Amino acid sequence: MSPCGSQGQQCSHPYPPQLTSPVQHQPQWALPQQHYSHSGVMYKPGTISHPVQEGTTMQPSCPSPGDSGVSGPSSLISESRYGLHPQLLPSAVRVMEEDRTAWEGKVFVSEPISSLPPLATTDCVVEDRGNCSPRFILSTSYCVPCEGQTALQSHLPLGALVTPLARLHTGERPLSVCMEADTVKGCGECGAYMCSAMGWQDCGQRFYCPFCGKLREVGWQHYQPTQGVEGNRVDREQRPELSLGSYEILDSQQDVPAAVLLLAVDVSAAALRGGNLELISQQLRSLLTSLNREEGAFQSDVRVGLMTYDSRIHLYDLSPALSRPHMLVVTETEDLQLPVREGLLVPLKDCIDSINSVLQRIPVFSAEFEEASGVLLELPVKAGLAVLQEVGCPGKLLVFQTAPFTEGTHTHNSSGFFSSNKPKSLFQPPDTAVSLAKECVSQGCGVHLFVFSQQDVGGAWPGHVPYLTGGELHCYHSLQGELDRERFSSDLRRTVETETGYRATLRVHVSKDLRVSGCYGSFVPGPNPAHVAMATLDWRTTLAVELTHSRALDEKRGVVIQTILSYTSQQGERRTRVHSLSLCCSHHLLDTFCNCQAQTLLTFYCKKMYCAVLERPLQELREELQTEVTESLACYRKHCSSSSVSPGQLVLPQYLKTLPVYLNSLRKSEVLLPGLRSSVHQRLQLRCQVVSMDTKTTAGHFYPLLLPLPVGGNTSSPLSLGEAVRCTAASLDHGGLYLVHGPLVLLLWVGHNIANTSLVQLFNITCLSTLPSGETKLPVLDNPLSVSVRSLINTLNSQTHYTRKLRVVKQGDSCEEALQRLLVEDKSPNGGASYADFLYHLHVNSIQLLVR
Repeated sequence: MSPCGSQGQQCSHPYPPQLTSPVQHQPQWALPQQHYSHSGVMYKPGTISHPVQEGTTMQPSCPSPGDSGVSGPSSLISESRYGLHPQLLPSAVRVMEEDRTAWEGKVFVSEPISSLPPLATTDCVVEDRGNCSPRFILSTSYCVPCEGQTALQSHLPLGALVTPLARLHTGERPLSVCMEADTVKGCGECGAYMCSAMGWQDCGQRFYCPFCGKLREVGWQHYQPTQGVEGNRVDREQRPELSLGSYEILDSQQDVPAAVLLLAVDVSAAALRGGNLELISQQLRSLLTSLNREEGAFQSDVRVGLMTYDSRIHLYDLSPALSRPHMLVVTETEDLQLPVREGLLVPLKDCIDSINSVLQRIPVFSAEFEEASGVLLELPVKAGLAVLQEVGCPGKLLVFQTAPFTEGTHTHNSSGFFSSNKPKSLFQPPDTAVSLAKECVSQGCGVHLFVFSQQDVGGAWPGHVPYLTGGELHCYHSLQGELDRERFSSDLRRTVETETGYRATLRVHVSKDLRVSGCYGSFVPGPNPAHVAMATLDWRTTLAVELTHSRALDEKRGVVIQTILSYTSQQGERRTRVHSLSLCCSHHLLDTFCNCQAQTLLTFYCKKMYCAVLERPLQELREELQTEVTESLACYRKHCSSSSVSPGQLVLPQYLKTLPVYLNSLRKSEVLLPGLRSSVHQRLQLRCQVVSMDTKTTAGHFYPLLLPLPVGGNTSSPLSLGEAVRCTAASLDHGGLYLVHGPLVLLLWVGHNIANTSLVQLFNITCLSTLPSGETKLPVLDNPLSVSVRSLINTLNSQTHYTRKLRVVKQGDSCEEALQRLLVEDKSPNGGASYADFLYHLHVNSIQLLVR
């Protein structure tokens, strides 16, 4: 393992230099001279003993040099109260751009004990040569400390991010699929599957399992001799399980039913009055018709079921032998007993006419049923689950709810996920939701809920069951508007067409001297963190696995992490996907710090903290984040930096120099630090959306891209993501246009000095005062600016899973707070500290740790 590199030169400037030198592996700078004492010690003991507190007013203590005069909205403060110049701090935008440039046109070869992969935000082809792609497993450090005490001393998390069904790059080789009978069996002692990390002995008759440390015999039917100095089997290159880091096993012996699509539509009196049923029915008919027309596709053969509900359940027999569909009404909903009928689930191609006839009649149902104050989510979910249990198959349950939800009478009798002696948290799901989600997990039922209620849902947030089953919650204010109708149509089609795994179990194996101590993500937790059961998952589903030393590691053997995902495909095939990642070990802390990436640590911390909100106070979690990064910087400074570093110089590891800005954004997020206008329901949904995100999406959520758009129509080439600027008010020009892109948001900021020509070319208006703020759709105009901006928006929308509506924000408008929350380097509206102030206090506190 090569060290990080030589120490960079000491900085004598009063403000940080630009970090562009390729030989400067350890960025350092001096803080303003007014903060030094005459003795050369930065602070007197106790001068700053507490972190910056959220909610305090931060004004610059002195003018920042080099001010270009460009500033953002008057309400935004980007300067540091301690005189630090924000533009000279480590830039996340620059780090991402440099990484993209470094890997442009190159292929990352993933070999055992390989180097750091490209950043998750870098679009790069990966070649599997014995180590799985970082798309599947991304380690928090690619060099693991040998001793547990050293790992604790570094205060860097030890673990991995696992995305078992991640999508491959278009230029990458598809995963190899093996038949189970033809695959070399793994370790029968611990259950690990065969991988390239297994060591062969006795001419191939036995192999060493790194996960349990035992020698295992090879079955005679799979025996092959070894050759060469490395002792590899002669058939290594012909067997994916011996030569690749990822492969899939197809079990042809199990007869598993294919997944089904079940639709549940609310037809209560409130739904009939709402006026949305006609559009819901129209969208469903359009979707099913298009799926049926896709010749040769699996969708035309998928079995489909339909039910409607109010205070009762209405099932429909869609058998093609019937002249018309038959309605079956279930009035006893407490102890739900469904009639056994073959026509409840019918292949789409055989029931398209019948289901269309029912959907056409749904909007004209008479409101003859008794008026209810609300509907329990459990009713349609339990009914759909009962249908799937009757036929013994997994599937997607799509619930279309218009009436407001009510809360069950026994919702909060105990404390959700954990034992009753835990403190309560508003993020904890009720017991009824957890019990229902567990039933869905056993059956492989993913719940997707579409809510059209005009009023708030009171104390009953309906998203717990969808997210705990791998589904989603979609909320719409009104389907009468064009934008909401388009979003609903897009969400509906994506939900149905997304390739999904059902009845999934994920097992994690690690080297015998490590153990899995925690697993974080959107699922129902079980007693064993190394064994996770999920109802459904797709290419976005990402979990964080935390590891702990049980004894010292052998530096020569390294560390191996293996994940085994067993799931049922949409076509009804039982498959097992195996990913194995080999890492090196070291006794030196410098090697560990030099093999970490800030985006990976951000994602790990996010999942861990967002799961911890179920049982721990938010203030405690924010303090823990700051303590961890402070202790880590102090450890790096003490054990890995040059002894000539003066106390006034902030020292950051090369690959973690953007970690402070990421973690500060996490600390002041709406989930961990609610603002005055933070809705409880919005925070609940935001937590569930973010906790299942992969690394690329998480990084984009906590540091959105701020893209300047050309003004005046001077667009000679297509816009690209490499043109992004820092997320701070200082980056905004009053005469400019800026597009803010995050996985959940798309915002267009218009400066008050924007040229009229740009307004005409982009919005087809001549005066800024006539441009309304809020959700909008850009007009289709035939000019370079309009074509370029709309093309960029389409490109960005194709890269995110969530359907976003473009929102226009004019400088000086009251809705500009929406932009302020996205400028993560500045002080946030909920009182979160600016990046400069947070970094300043990290340095102060890390110095104090060293002088104690």
